Amino acid sequence: MSLGEVLLCKTNLGVTGPPPRGGPSGAPAPQALRAQAIGPERAARAPMGSSAWGRAERRWSVAARGPLSPVSPAWRGRSAPAMGLELYLDLLSQPCRAIYIFAKKNRIPFELRTVDLRKGQHLSDAFAQVNPLQKVPVLKDGDFILTESVAILLYLARKYKVPDHWYPQDLQACARVDEYLAWQHTALRRNCLRALWHKVMLPVFLGEPVSPEMLATTLAELDMALQVLEGKFLQDKAFLTGSHISLADLVAITELMHPVGAGCQVFKGRPKLAAWRQRVEAAVGEVLFQEAHEVILKAKDSQPADPTLKQKMLPKVLAMIQ
Repeated sequence: MSLGEVLLCKTNLGVTGPPPRGGPSGAPAPQALRAQAIGPERAARAPMGSSAWGRAERRWSVAARGPLSPVSPAWRGRSAPAMGLELYLDLLSQPCRAIYIFAKKNRIPFELRTVDLRKGQHLSDAFAQVNPLQKVPVLKDGDFILTESVAILLYLARKYKVPDHWYPQDLQACARVDEYLAWQHTALRRNCLRALWHKVMLPVFLGEPVSPEMLATTLAELDMALQVLEGKFLQDKAFLTGSHISLADLVAITELMHPVGAGCQVFKGRPKLAAWRQRVEAAVGEVLFQEAHEVILKAKDSQPADPTLKQKMLPKVLAMIQ
């Protein structure tokens, strides 16, 4: 589960294109509108497609659809024009990092909407209008919203026709990626998440002590998950599912950077995993990789949560990481 899920806790003004040339029902014909908008003499001189006519078309569009409704307040209390694809993310969250890297690496244009989990922005009523589950990541593509990280990655891969190696069309190669994505939800993700919270976020951010016995159990379970990752999925391959990087690798590496951010030496004594990490980082680009993980690598420096926010978060956090 993502950090956003642990905390349980994402409109904009739509862009209306030019009206049909024939005019909306009941609206003046283009020639009549042109005369009304720019004057009969200028209308006679301004051919269709001219800048004057373009301004007239825009006036016609507004007149035809009526006054624009006020833009609803954004979850951060500000309004913003629609920018097409919007991604609601906090790079403290491991699936948010995977989506961010994937979109940037494949030059997918998007508007970043940062949701600061440590400030409780995901718990606001305004954000609940975007995602009632009050978690990140969220994809908003016009009126279409997705709230699960794997679904978001697959949507982006299919819509933007990214290179095939990310999510192959070949049946068996695709099944290998699916196999890993299905396993990691209850295995690697859970253990990486618990390692971060038990080692850093509970004692530092929420001010709750964690017993040495609980921390030792958490790290032992993480070690078992790492053995499966290396022994079953990676084996002697360059990447988890073959000779090229895939969504499986991207999701896995962003999970592993959670315990790394907590100070765990997850690659120490695991030369295969360490070499795999270097290949993944090189494949996505070192600058992008570091950019995406800057927040999590500073998690140990988190400021204590506000007491009111802690009161909201703590019961949900404890329930999710037991």
